[in-house]
Amino acid sequence: MSTPQARAPLRWLVLLWLGWAVLILGYQAVAAGRFEPQRPDRSTPWTAAETRADSHKGQPEILDPFLNAQVAWDSEFYISIALHGYDDPQMRSLAPGSDLGAETLGPHGAHPGWISVNNAFFPAYPLAMRALAWPLRLLGLTPVATVTLAGVLISLIGTLAAMIAIADLAASAAGAEPGEAIRAAAYLLLWPASFFLAQVYTEGMFLGLSFAALALARRKRWLWAGALAALATFTRSTGAILVLPLGWMWLAGGGLARLRARPWSVELVGLAAVGAPAAAYLVWRSIFGARFDFIESHFFGRGLLWLSLSGSSWRDAIDLVTSGEPQARAYYLVEVWGVAAGLAASLLLIRRDPPLAIYGLAILAIALTSGAAQGMHRYVLSLPALFLVPARLGRQPVFDRLWTFGNTLALAVFALAFSWDFWAG
Repeated sequence: MSTPQARAPLRWLVLLWLGWAVLILGYQAVAAGRFEPQRPDRSTPWTAAETRADSHKGQPEILDPFLNAQVAWDSEFYISIALHGYDDPQMRSLAPGSDLGAETLGPHGAHPGWISVNNAFFPAYPLAMRALAWPLRLLGLTPVATVTLAGVLISLIGTLAAMIAIADLAASAAGAEPGEAIRAAAYLLLWPASFFLAQVYTEGMFLGLSFAALALARRKRWLWAGALAALATFTRSTGAILVLPLGWMWLAGGGLARLRARPWSVELVGLAAVGAPAAAYLVWRSIFGARFDFIESHFFGRGLLWLSLSGSSWRDAIDLVTSGEPQARAYYLVEVWGVAAGLAASLLLIRRDPPLAIYGLAILAIALTSGAAQGMHRYVLSLPALFLVPARLGRQPVFDRLWTFGNTLALAVFALAFSWDFWAG
């Protein structure tokens, strides 16, 4: 088991987080002002039409100049929900008879029978933005700027929670050594897609909730673990998969045996915590499920276990890596690297920490079969193994320096691309 010396002092983690937040936000502000990339972005077959100079006319949620570098792509929908709810009259809605690739779109207010694109996004993050925006109104910013600031702050707070949790998971691992915990937290901040942790995106909040739930379950703090796992599920659909590691930890800790011996014991709390993410997912499905499925499948081209379409998408991605134009080749190389790194890290962790490894493999399986071969380097952020395994390998100084340097270079490229509304995953 780990020693007290293996744990990273909280003050180190807070200082690391604070410095990173200043650096990443400052970098996006300064670097984006240094030069402007040539439009459009041809990193994927569909991004050229979405990244021209006039591509975002009529989308006020992503045109406000305040913290504009932290707002792009899905940020629009979180801001819309935070300000106007799921039935925002100005948000695009999809006609019920639309098919993927031949969508009929129009403002929701003009077509009340159509389904708002907002329904593809889970409620916890935009509702948290709305709640935090209420006191922030005192700053006198525009409504869009106020909820944007709220979204960035929530992402950053979630990132700090994720750092503390992943450091605790690293320190509690068998054979942990001094420095391993702080490396795990630092590597969390350096992955190429980790700039999303400081944007109006769900990554920071989801990692904070899910990693904290795992760390608390490891400490047998089941009440809090279950509550945070449920909130994680209301943030992103993959939160429901937390039922796997929580259930594994509860069973491995003898929860079922103790429950059989004393049916009304405190182990009921642990059992309830295990089922909390599944229960939260069922509640969400009962309210949003049908509309979510329709928008995901007919507008975003994603679904659960779309094996045939996923296979076709990955074949196209590999072709772009080998023979695509430079922008597409560079982008999809990082996609493939994200899958390879997440898979390898999870497999390397499976003997040392089965529940965390299985959790990561399940997330990866769902992402890989969702129908679209894109965003993988962002989705693997949810895999604890992606930070725990390199933190162990980072005992070797050469690996530590190369891992840090390589990830930082890629992080800088993707953060700058996002700042200019280019596709970054």
